[in-house]
Amino acid sequence: MLEKAFQGSRTYWTWIIFLLLLIVIGVYFYLKQFSTGLGITGLSRDVSWGFYIAQFTFLVGVAASAVMVVLPYYLHNYKAFGKITILGEFLAIGSVIMCMLFIFVDMGQPLRIANVFLHPTLNSPMFWDSVSLLGYLILNVIISIVTLDAEKKGIKPPSWIKPIIVISIPWAISIHTVTAFLYSGLAARPFWMSAIMAPRFLATAFAAGPALLIILCLFLKKISKFDVGKEPIQNLAIIVTYAMLLNVFFILLELFTALYSGIHHHAEHFQFMYFGLDGNYTLVPWMWISTFLAILAIIFLLIPSLRKSDKTLLWGCIFVFSSIWIDKGLAMVVTGFIPNPLGYVTPYWPTMPEIMISIGVFAVGILVITGLYKIALTVRGELKSM
Repeated sequence: MLEKAFQGSRTYWTWIIFLLLLIVIGVYFYLKQFSTGLGITGLSRDVSWGFYIAQFTFLVGVAASAVMVVLPYYLHNYKAFGKITILGEFLAIGSVIMCMLFIFVDMGQPLRIANVFLHPTLNSPMFWDSVSLLGYLILNVIISIVTLDAEKKGIKPPSWIKPIIVISIPWAISIHTVTAFLYSGLAARPFWMSAIMAPRFLATAFAAGPALLIILCLFLKKISKFDVGKEPIQNLAIIVTYAMLLNVFFILLELFTALYSGIHHHAEHFQFMYFGLDGNYTLVPWMWISTFLAILAIIFLLIPSLRKSDKTLLWGCIFVFSSIWIDKGLAMVVTGFIPNPLGYVTPYWPTMPEIMISIGVFAVGILVITGLYKIALTVRGELKSM
């Protein structure tokens, strides 16, 4: 089936070449970073995690969200998700690959990654996060290949794949839970040290991931004849609605705890995000944009007439995805370091090399997803024509 990814129209190949060009540019800047060091990034002694780790954190959630279509389809035999499940699994594969690449580019010396497995520290969340990500990637690859191949042949998937599918469901939840533990277990970082960090991560995952899947399904419907149907998209939209409401609720809980408690160090981080601190207003406009988009998204999703229209649903999902990306993929990681434990504010903003390397990583993931979707759509098209 892999050969189907190498067959396509001129538009398809133009898109592929464009992604390859972005990857080449990203590799160029990465080689500069490899030879010069992380000094070419905006990172510093005080802010040691930045844009790379923020994207890793956000994309783990996108990868974990595949469970929202896998669970109903395979465990509850909800056939309406039949066409959309493979798209969710392929999205998870591309997202996990991007997660791993962001960890790779964040390491000053990439060979240090091997030490995680050569010299494992069993009480380290980083070790278990690495294991869970690699395991989740392998599970999704196996499930996708076996189920799509069975569909192509017009037969039922082999019985041995069912236990693997069942295992992948809690595994999907675990990858984002362990990622949350990386943050909430750090006692010196009050912004992250929250018992609801893991539930908040899962809420954002189950909002942003399905929202992106809806966007992709509507896009595929427009550029091709592939239509997953109205029912699965509307059911996914309901999942996005409730998950987004939970996400906003959790944020309000964090704000209440930080502000009402009167604990200065807890409140400073939120002050930095929404109002600026010590003359640093880097994230202020972004966080208010995120807030505005979250409100718009909830309005678009809560009103049934707007949610049932493809056009307004598309915008609602774009608002959800953008709002959560700003909050989680731009602000959450950096704010944990600002101010530092001594109260100093060290400015951080990703540099041009950081941004270009990140674009290169995104291009790799999008290239993988494009190829996998091309395979799925071609197989489905062949089956439909029979």
